[in-house]
Amino acid sequence: MAALDGKNVLVIATNYGVEQDEIVVPVEQLRERGASVTVAAQQTDAIQTLVGDKDPGKTLDPDTTIAGVNVTGFDALVVPGGTINADNLRTDQQAVSLVQAFAQAGKPVAAICHGPWTLVEAGVLPGKTITSYPSLQTDVRNAGAEWVDQEVQVDGGVITSRTPDDLPAFVDAIERALTA
Repeated sequence: MAALDGKNVLVIATNYGVEQDEIVVPVEQLRERGASVTVAAQQTDAIQTLVGDKDPGKTLDPDTTIAGVNVTGFDALVVPGGTINADNLRTDQQAVSLVQAFAQAGKPVAAICHGPWTLVEAGVLPGKTITSYPSLQTDVRNAGAEWVDQEVQVDGGVITSRTPDDLPAFVDAIERALTA
């Protein structure tokens, strides 16, 4: 029996601009650990990932749309980064509402790199301590949270990491949150 058997994880992304490793690695590793992972994008078209916010990466087919899911039936939410992805997700009211719904339900919300921008927009950070890509420090502080520079930060149900280099610690923290 794998550690995450029976756990359902939702990953949300735009159809263009998500950082390749920040979506591919968590999806693959969470599935390897037994979780059922659903990828939801803004549209049903393939997701075009980028490497370093500029070079085309792998494409992924989403399982559904962001509009087609809700918190029911899922145990955790993952918000990958990529500057373009994160900037567009934070202006997508359905994505922001999902973050709010997971937080209100007390279910883990994990965001990496620029992904915490959506958490800022959702208003779920006051009083929390998080990490992110360093350029988000001011946004995080203005949202009422403390920013720290470490590979993974867990505060209540909020799990955050800085960059693709932090993915091993990020995925491990998601697993710990789902098995606690």
